[in-house]
Amino acid sequence: MPASGAGAGGRARGSVIGPYTVLRGLDDEACGIPVPERRFIGRSADGDRTVLIGVPLPGADPGRFLAEAETSRYLLGPWSSPATEVAAPDDAPWHARPYLPALPLPAALTVHGGPLPEGTVRALGAALVETLAIGHGQGLAHAGVSPAAVLLAADGPRLTCFGAVRAAAGDGEARSGLPGLESGSLPPEEATGGRPHPAGDVYALGATLAYAATGYTVPEREELPAALRTVVTACLSRDPAARPRPAELLDLLGAGDPAPASPAPASGPASGPMSSDTVLLRSAEPAGRAAALLGPGWLPGRIIAALARQSAGLLAATLPVPHAPQD
Repeated sequence: MPASGAGAGGRARGSVIGPYTVLRGLDDEACGIPVPERRFIGRSADGDRTVLIGVPLPGADPGRFLAEAETSRYLLGPWSSPATEVAAPDDAPWHARPYLPALPLPAALTVHGGPLPEGTVRALGAALVETLAIGHGQGLAHAGVSPAAVLLAADGPRLTCFGAVRAAAGDGEARSGLPGLESGSLPPEEATGGRPHPAGDVYALGATLAYAATGYTVPEREELPAALRTVVTACLSRDPAARPRPAELLDLLGAGDPAPASPAPASGPASGPMSSDTVLLRSAEPAGRAAALLGPGWLPGRIIAALARQSAGLLAATLPVPHAPQD
């Protein structure tokens, strides 16, 4: 289960981050899966707003962290997770987005007692593929896909940690072994310092789906469920040019036909040319191919119960007396 208290990323309940008081941590450090940032659930002083807060890891470059958070504001799609608030340049770095009951993928496997069912993995994959395709159509490589970046909510996943690879180190600098980057999810060309690109997101997606299905980001082929071997191994090709395109991935995941949707215009300066795949997939509402797989029952019962407990616990929580702000 997600951790709470002082052990949750070194912030005690009642610590202040920006205008928010920490209620609990989101991630369980004991799971051993690297998280690119520290994440907390916080509440505003008036009690009206509960948010998910991210702060950089110790030693991380605050400028790069804030730049990626700012760019994430432009992300579209029902399962993306853009920052809605970002710290001022002169403040300690943080970003926030509205809270919804959610479990990081590693915590979900712990709650479930092992790898997720094939149907859940397929639904998760389809939603993440649609999210990546929309971002790629905006000219944005996510560069942060990993098991810890995926949050499971009752209505579908949310993809967080945008730009984690870029924030960890600039292009040309080796990223292998850097804190917060899960080695199995890091595309080999980006591990050696290459610029993040859409094909790298596909590699990281394959590793994340492998983790959901087996508990490992780099399993042996035989460990993967037979119906998922083709899609996962295709994504994990070391040759970026050999990795499948989003539309091909949706076919491999068996997501069915897309619902009609009109392309939504990108907003802000981070938009870019839209690919033919994205024209097919893009929608401001969860009406794409993945929606058919994300109906009732897409998540196992134990995970749904854990989400309900998390929500009830936060609804019942009283706002602690704030401690002094921490750097």
